[in-house]
Amino acid sequence: MVDTVIRIDVAERSVTLTADGTLGYDYLIYAAGSGSAEPSVPGAAEFAYPIATLEEAQRLRPALDATPETAPVTVVGAGPTGIETAAELAEAGRAVTLVCGGVLGPYLHTRGRRSVAKRLARLGVTLIDGSDAMVTAVTREAVRLADGRELPSEVTVWTVGFGVPDLAVRSGLSTDAVGRLLTDETLTSVDDARILAAGDSAAPSDLPLRMSCLNAVPLGARAADTVLSRLAGEQPENLHQSLYAQCISLGRSAGIYQFANRSDVAVWLHIDDGLGARIKEVVCKGIPKHLAGEAHKPGSFRLHRMPGGVAKRQQQLRAHRAEAPAAADRAA
Repeated sequence: MVDTVIRIDVAERSVTLTADGTLGYDYLIYAAGSGSAEPSVPGAAEFAYPIATLEEAQRLRPALDATPETAPVTVVGAGPTGIETAAELAEAGRAVTLVCGGVLGPYLHTRGRRSVAKRLARLGVTLIDGSDAMVTAVTREAVRLADGRELPSEVTVWTVGFGVPDLAVRSGLSTDAVGRLLTDETLTSVDDARILAAGDSAAPSDLPLRMSCLNAVPLGARAADTVLSRLAGEQPENLHQSLYAQCISLGRSAGIYQFANRSDVAVWLHIDDGLGARIKEVVCKGIPKHLAGEAHKPGSFRLHRMPGGVAKRQQQLRAHRAEAPAAADRAA
């Protein structure tokens, strides 16, 4: 069914749709995903182009096609989306400036960051980083920085952060500060045992995993397993995701695969250049392959339990719970 959900009615176990009235459920998996965060910088909503969804990318393309190749293009935000966008545009011959708003690739290890910076330099991307590289305003023809600089920009691409839909909030369900649905470690809503969450819109134990396909795929499988366990009258397993990395393409012929530890902190080990690009391509092809595999053979995607994964997650939870009262006191 293709439609938009306006509200989740917990008491009636139904969702209200824009076109076809209501749809009842026995179990509901809240996998609303994420999109571009609402920009708070003056002029960004009016003059910049977000690129977190297909529809946003489709709006950006004609804007680029309407400008000469020599026209200055500014990409704001230096996470994976910003880095990939800057690299693709530069490789296509565009004059690109990447405004980091701090540091290039905040997730990356120092060694990985150096590798990415070198590749972007070879592509001709101008990097602007540091504490003064914060955008304070966007106009039709420029980007203004915190230090007063004004960068000419005929097309400004906005890749600063992700936001989640407000459906859970509008439905009166408990969420974290960002709007992700609060769940326990089985991905079950803290409000209702018939509602589960998976992907970028889930906040297990108020300690959500990094927004990424790397986490969304196993979270989806975990939510499905929880429902199946409940239907079978069994106790669902807790979350034990513990394989972490970040994969970024840097144009058509280079990329980087950044390894991380069980706390999702980048380590010195990475694979870059051509092999990094091939790994990225395997990752991209793997997502529809997983979906097709599940369609033909449900349950074919396996949740792998990494050694020490559960113990590490429990350690993180204890640290998070110990920090919560202290954070509340500081806020008060």
